[in-house]
Amino acid sequence: MSRKKLSVATKLKYAVGDFGMAVVTAILQFGQNKYYTDSVLINPWVIGLAMLIGKITWDLANDVLFGYLEDKTKSRWGKRRPYLIFGALPFALFFWIMFSLPVSKGNDWLDFFLIIITFIVFDTFHTLTNTAYSAMTAEITDDYDERTSLTTYRMIFSVIGYLAGAATSLMLPGMIAEMFSMTLQQGWSAVSLVVGILAGIAILIPGLFLKYTPAVEDKPPQMPPMKAILTTLKNKPFISYLIVTMIMSVSFTMVTSMLGYYIDSYLKIEGIMGTLIMIAMLVVLGIFLVPCGIISNKIGKAKTYALGLTIASVALIFVFFLPQDCGIWIYILAAIAGMGFSAQWVCPHSMIPDVIEYDELVTGERREGVYYGMQATATKVTAALASLITNVTLSLTHYDASLGVQNQPESALWGIRVLFALVPAIFLLICVPLLIKYPITKESHAEVVRQLEEKRKQKKDAESK
Repeated sequence: MSRKKLSVATKLKYAVGDFGMAVVTAILQFGQNKYYTDSVLINPWVIGLAMLIGKITWDLANDVLFGYLEDKTKSRWGKRRPYLIFGALPFALFFWIMFSLPVSKGNDWLDFFLIIITFIVFDTFHTLTNTAYSAMTAEITDDYDERTSLTTYRMIFSVIGYLAGAATSLMLPGMIAEMFSMTLQQGWSAVSLVVGILAGIAILIPGLFLKYTPAVEDKPPQMPPMKAILTTLKNKPFISYLIVTMIMSVSFTMVTSMLGYYIDSYLKIEGIMGTLIMIAMLVVLGIFLVPCGIISNKIGKAKTYALGLTIASVALIFVFFLPQDCGIWIYILAAIAGMGFSAQWVCPHSMIPDVIEYDELVTGERREGVYYGMQATATKVTAALASLITNVTLSLTHYDASLGVQNQPESALWGIRVLFALVPAIFLLICVPLLIKYPITKESHAEVVRQLEEKRKQKKDAESK
């Protein structure tokens, strides 16, 4: 078992990959829905239905399937790196294609199939690369605190990418379209091409240059696929973690997908001043990543997570009651929300490797890919559910892009406020008691690692006789 500290170079080579993942994720979360409704002019209910079906069919299966295959992979580059090396280019290409759809001709079924097909192809390569990349955290080190440190480095790059992606989705397509006399749809296509290339390069860096010896024996799991999946559902700490992850997915999807609507339609803030709301939240989030890691080492990952979600939920409740002429208060509340959400960026990514060690103690196998695949599946399905809820609500409250974003009826404005602030705040608060009671602590994890070390030593001694 490796206990040595990771070098800064190792942490940086790994961390930079999350810039590529985050810049794409941010555009998907902040901009994809508005791209479909306001640029491609697709009916909101079509978007919600297409995304839900896409995620509960192919997307429901591929995360766990690819995770299992990656766990079984043997190559001169290890288990994970081949998927980054060979997946980066198609990842970038199909991201661009997904944001280059033609303007709708009013055929809802054609729009439906275009969304599903482009989403499924892109998601295939996104899953291959993201599952492999995420699983590396559990392999690079087995130390409780080093994982938090590694995750903090990773999240710094993630926040930079996320900030770039969020700002891009809210500003650049329109600016590019105006600057070069393009349509808004063409502006999106141009921006997504550049972003896709940058993301692909970032993903390639850990694939090509991060060389490490797994902290534990790199032995493929022997369980058949279905048993491997079902066994994860017997892992009580993982079930607790998964429930929180699913609730958080619904909440955060609503916040990010509705932010643009809230700024444009409710607050009626244009240009850079609107984008500054999002920047305020993400900059403060980034600033608090390191303090969050320090607090986590003091009181534990789950309790730090609970504290952060409490702060974020309070900020969102105040946002719900803000009047349209709220002035500086929206920027202050965005900053407070960012402070709270910093825990969402550090703690979960550091918690799941601990769950994997607990599983290894019980089953005798390490199955990083399966666990990260299960997490991704749950996240995507619940995010799709959140997307369906938001889009159906937009339709029911009579949001109409043809009226212009600043000319929406009062019913639509009410729906936007509820979806952006009130419902997410309630979901965040539901997570708090679950996290306070989370069973894996620093002390219990140390005991798990001690027992694992003893079992591995006994096995090695038996094999040497």
